[in-house]
Amino acid sequence: MTEAWDAAVEAQIRGAVQRGEFDDLPGMGKPIPGQGAPYDESWWIKSFLEREALPSDLLLPTPLQLRRRIEQVPDEVRDLPTEQAVRDFVGQLNGQIVAWLRNPEGPRVVVRPVNADEVVRRWRAERTRGQADAPATEPATVAAPARRTRRGWWLRWRRRS
Repeated sequence: MTEAWDAAVEAQIRGAVQRGEFDDLPGMGKPIPGQGAPYDESWWIKSFLEREALPSDLLLPTPLQLRRRIEQVPDEVRDLPTEQAVRDFVGQLNGQIVAWLRNPEGPRVVVRPVNADEVVRRWRAERTRGQADAPATEPATVAAPARRTRRGWWLRWRRRS
């Protein structure tokens, strides 16, 4: 039975070669990627990430992803136009952190919510530094009155307990 099957498959392959169906296939004449390299069990996930242009951070457990995002906050808020946009971004990130803290999964890694006031202070300092470096072609704006700092939700919650 297997000999008949093999013969039928070989006949179909020969017919396809004669019709030219295997001509001009992608990768023809190129070396096979990974040929001669040691075997890697996760070759398929690495090739998928590379092919789809996905960041390798997606493979990290949730607490490490959150820590990475916390480290990248200054770079991510740098180009935001308003203070409210910065606060919204930090609020969204803090929401994800709190959701993970309520139901932690993965390795035990310390992850704390981000202080929105500190991020806004750094964002303002960076913007004023950038405006000082830029030529003075724009008219000066009136500074907003000092705003009372908001206490974090965790401080109010801790007091109730």
